[in-house]
Amino acid sequence: MLIFTPIISARIIFIAALINIITILLIYLSCRCLPTSRIGKNWMKNATYKNFYKYHCYLWWIFVISVIIHIVFAIARLGVPF
Repeated sequence: MLIFTPIISARIIFIAALINIITILLIYLSCRCLPTSRIGKNWMKNATYKNFYKYHCYLWWIFVISVIIHIVFAIARLGVPF
């Protein structure tokens, strides 16, 4: 059991959820399959996209860590529903 007050654990869960949403959107926007779509077919030629793409793997690490934090605190706060 984690030693956090309920309000702090609720805030950590909420912040982790926001980080999850933001990073998954950034992962999607930096994905190589997006430029092959009709919307982003010219993105691979753009220097800004190339600079943004080099952070794609780091975004995955941030996402995975925030999901783990979110899960651990949610289970510690609410328990397992089964």
